[in-house]
Amino acid sequence: MMQPEVERRSTRRFLLSLPVTVKDPDDGAMFAHTRDISSRGICFYLAKPMAVDTPIEFTLTLTPEITLTEAIHVRCHARVLRVDPGTVPAVAALIDHYDFLAN
Repeated sequence: MMQPEVERRSTRRFLLSLPVTVKDPDDGAMFAHTRDISSRGICFYLAKPMAVDTPIEFTLTLTPEITLTEAIHVRCHARVLRVDPGTVPAVAALIDHYDFLAN
């Protein structure tokens, strides 16, 4: 009998499609959009796969519908944990730290 998979995430994920700009040292800025996001992690669709353990920097904007105030721009530093292959790869990353940017 198969055992159900145990949920290992410690924070709640929100299914949100937000634009993301990912900095790539080789290709410059790459544009993506999120599949889901939490306070500690993100999963986004990117045209090109990335290697696991790659450090990345990305920026996203939390819209007024999310913040219930004004739009908030966030720069995040993260590490790629997993890449789900597909027509458009999904990159899952653990956020190490983030900074709120001035509007």
